[in-house]
Amino acid sequence: MLRTLVSIQVLALAAADRVRQRLTDDRGQSTAEYALVLLGAAGVAMLFVAWATKTDKVTRLLNSVIDRVLDQVS
Repeated sequence: MLRTLVSIQVLALAAADRVRQRLTDDRGQSTAEYALVLLGAAGVAMLFVAWATKTDKVTRLLNSVIDRVLDQVS
């Protein structure tokens, strides 16, 4: 009986040690931060595309840039 109790205690301590190691391990943290940055960038891009489709400013900007380049080339 005592031997079984000691075995259970050893297993419990080993399990607690593994849990503690998993909780203090931060190997996946940079991947999660990278994913959050990508989601943020995608959100900003979606807002920009929504704004650009409602206004004509982007089209006018690109046309003016192309016109200036063509004027300097010719």
